[in-house]
Amino acid sequence: MATNYNDYFKKNNPENNQSNGGDFTPPELPSFLNKPITWIFVVLIVLAVFAKPFVIINQGEVGILSTTGKFDNTPLGAGIHFFIPIIQKVYIVDTRVHIINYKRNAEVGSMSDSTGSIKLYPAINVLDSRGLPITIELTVGYRLNPASAAQTIANYGFNWEDKIINPLVRDVVRNVIGRFPAEELPLKRNQIATLINADMQTQLDKLKYKPVILESVQLREIILPPKIKQQIEAVQIAKQQAERVKYEVLRAQQEAQKKAALAKGIADAKKIQAQGEADAVMIRAKAEANANRLISNSLTPQLLKLKQIEVQGKFNEALKDNKNAQIFLTPGGAVPNIWIDAKDKQKASISK
Repeated sequence: MATNYNDYFKKNNPENNQSNGGDFTPPELPSFLNKPITWIFVVLIVLAVFAKPFVIINQGEVGILSTTGKFDNTPLGAGIHFFIPIIQKVYIVDTRVHIINYKRNAEVGSMSDSTGSIKLYPAINVLDSRGLPITIELTVGYRLNPASAAQTIANYGFNWEDKIINPLVRDVVRNVIGRFPAEELPLKRNQIATLINADMQTQLDKLKYKPVILESVQLREIILPPKIKQQIEAVQIAKQQAERVKYEVLRAQQEAQKKAALAKGIADAKKIQAQGEADAVMIRAKAEANANRLISNSLTPQLLKLKQIEVQGKFNEALKDNKNAQIFLTPGGAVPNIWIDAKDKQKASISK
């Protein structure tokens, strides 16, 4: 085995040994590797791999370009963006909706969320219009204004939520609750929630560059002092009893009206029946009067004379059979009446 590379190449390539005087000549590199620009390009590739002079921004995020420590006011939208390492840097901030829950017995911090956009804070303790302690639980939804993200980070830093939202919420809730006595808070829950939302929006609009966009305010619970709560419950019970009495009175009135309507119906029915009977009597009376009038109109002097002759004939027949009969003449020349004396007839029959 050869102990020297020169000896090895001389034995395997005698032609080269003769032309080169017996010394080994290493192979030459390609010509493009001898150019400086090639090595510059290689260095740039290495820097691109290790320095990473680009950033990818997702939806719901914006990038803030910092050049030598100064923020560019124009935010970087979703996509890929290149920058100069060491001189420039891109900070990515979240512009999606963030939520703060104010609740009792809560520890300050973020919930198990990948972006830390859900935060927990203790419930807000305030005073009502008479100085009674009130505890408020609510949820606030908001997000960073993408258009002014650079100015917001420059003025408030990356913990802008603790410097803007949390103090503002507590101040607005304190002012709104302080306008009402504790007894009215449960009754005016919707009005209070609307006032908190409106006042927060007004205060945020006053801030320079309008750094935050308010999405929602949900008033979840109003915790009153125990004594006030007992008083409200007593008032509610009294109102329920009053409503029950009112219902019973209304029901009694309805029953009375029902009986009155029934009695009126019976009276009207009797009245209608009596009116019907009276109308029937009137109809019969009118019919009889009309008949009598027709009869009266039909009694002419000739007819009366004829009737008188007929009656006279009956009298003559009666006198033939009853000789003891007595005749009485009525005044006015009317038809005479015949009275028969039965006793005289008996006497006559006995004497015979």
